[in-house]
Amino acid sequence: MSTETEVLEAADRLVEAFGRHDAAAYFACFDADADFIFYNHPQRLDSRSAWEQLWRQWESEDGFRVLGCRSTDRSVHVVDERTAIFTHAVETDVSLGGETSTSRERETIVFHRGDAGWVAVHEHLSPTEA
Repeated sequence: MSTETEVLEAADRLVEAFGRHDAAAYFACFDADADFIFYNHPQRLDSRSAWEQLWRQWESEDGFRVLGCRSTDRSVHVVDERTAIFTHAVETDVSLGGETSTSRERETIVFHRGDAGWVAVHEHLSPTEA
């Protein structure tokens, strides 16, 4: 199996888990030291646990729930045998505060191949125009 295919499969697992609001499976796709930059959050999150904490806060305070997620315009840039950069357009349906909305964004995820396979070590999310 090619590195590109392996990274696409890792990205599929991540997107699919996110799209069904399966927090355990979603966060398992990230290294513990992964960092996150989200345009809709004022600070960089410097670890998976920081993102997990924010996720739980959104759930408890705002009724956050991912209802679906679709990935298109996918690309993998293989840097070397242990590092790859995945980019895509992502459309996400969420429920927040009892209201449903759809966001359209661009996302970059850096993957690293470790002993357990490909895991995400960095995620950067940017808005796109509708």
